[in-house]
Amino acid sequence: MRRVISLALLLGGCAVPASRPEVGLRTPEQLGLGGEAAAIAVAPDWWREFGDEQLDRIVADALAGNPSIEMASARVRQADAILTRRDADRGPSVDLDAQAQAARLSGRYTIPPPFAGTVRFVGTTQAGLNWNLDLFGRQRAAIEQASAARDAARYDAAATRVMIAASVVQAYAEVARAERQAAIARETVDARQGSLRLIETRIRNRLASKLDSNAATTLLAQARGALVRAEAARALGINALAALAGRGSDYAATIGATRIVDAGPDLPATIPADLLSRRADIAAAQARVVAAAAGRQVARRAFYPNVNLSALAGLQAIGIGNLFNLDAGTAGAGAAVHLPIFDNGRLKADLEGATAGLDLANADYNKTLVGAVREAADAIARLGAVADQRQQQRAVVAGFAETARLNDIRVRAGLDSRLSLVDNDIRLLDARLADANLSLDAIIARAQLAQALGGGIDNGTKP
Repeated sequence: MRRVISLALLLGGCAVPASRPEVGLRTPEQLGLGGEAAAIAVAPDWWREFGDEQLDRIVADALAGNPSIEMASARVRQADAILTRRDADRGPSVDLDAQAQAARLSGRYTIPPPFAGTVRFVGTTQAGLNWNLDLFGRQRAAIEQASAARDAARYDAAATRVMIAASVVQAYAEVARAERQAAIARETVDARQGSLRLIETRIRNRLASKLDSNAATTLLAQARGALVRAEAARALGINALAALAGRGSDYAATIGATRIVDAGPDLPATIPADLLSRRADIAAAQARVVAAAAGRQVARRAFYPNVNLSALAGLQAIGIGNLFNLDAGTAGAGAAVHLPIFDNGRLKADLEGATAGLDLANADYNKTLVGAVREAADAIARLGAVADQRQQQRAVVAGFAETARLNDIRVRAGLDSRLSLVDNDIRLLDARLADANLSLDAIIARAQLAQALGGGIDNGTKP
């Protein structure tokens, strides 16, 4: 037996073809992440920093009922089951088989008289043990592959939670944007209705012309159009929140006015050096690399011999009465060696496929890493740009507002016509809307930054 195993090992070792990965992993240093940039703490519930309890509730509903999270959770359970199955394959298995049938026994075979050529009851009861010794580690590699796949599924679930929370915050900010735009539009509508009434009074007193009335009517219609667009945008935003929470249209009735305020983590000057340990999607990609490498080992070790221990014990008899006779007992034990010699290239194709799978996992990791660095850099740049734009936009709003105040004084004093002030009024409304947009853009940018920095997810260990 020892000679058989030694010969099988020798033949198997000579049969493994060369197959090497072609895609290498990018290093953090290649992407400029090797420094010691100051880290930023992102709380697991970072969205609470915006100070809106309604937002907190919607995020909680989304994390509990979003279909994407349910799918991710199911994938984790599926991966757990596969790992359990792979681990079970390493141990021994015991089976019990029983068979009973009436059969005509051949009269021209090895069965002697008086049974030959007659119909008899044939019964078999047998317990068998089988144990794959896994001498060359194929099962261990399969377990490592399943374990890494399970880790990847867990990281994917964590990344999904981060994505859903960030999506809710951004959708909620769009609702808040629509509400602020609607509020500005209502104020403008009220002001322009007052202006129109004043102009109509002046027309009756022959202090203004029809052109002034047409100008005021145009401005009022423009403000009402902005109000209609804002109300429609709010309805669409609420529908998006209901979908993220995994709810229907009835969920919209539970969403009231927003109270979100601009808050969030401080703006970093550079991408944090520990970005790789923050992002669940990077950890998932790296776990898939580990799984693919283990899968390649499974394919390589398929070229080596497979050694099994087996044993059986049972009863075999012709005739019901004989089945319960001790002399009907049978037993056996031994070892079996399976060695692939020629399979028309199947194992080699499996190895090439597994190697390509490892290259694919490496490339996916590189893509995820590059994308994460870009997302972090974009979020940092976007938040800084929004802050600068808001400062400038406030000055623009203040300038147009002051011009509008002075113009209103001139119109009331009869020194100017409302017609000549249309352009400034339109620009003031646009400037106020732009300022409201920038304040919400800042909130969205902070949500994107929190997501880009990992969303406060603790991966347990650094990938």
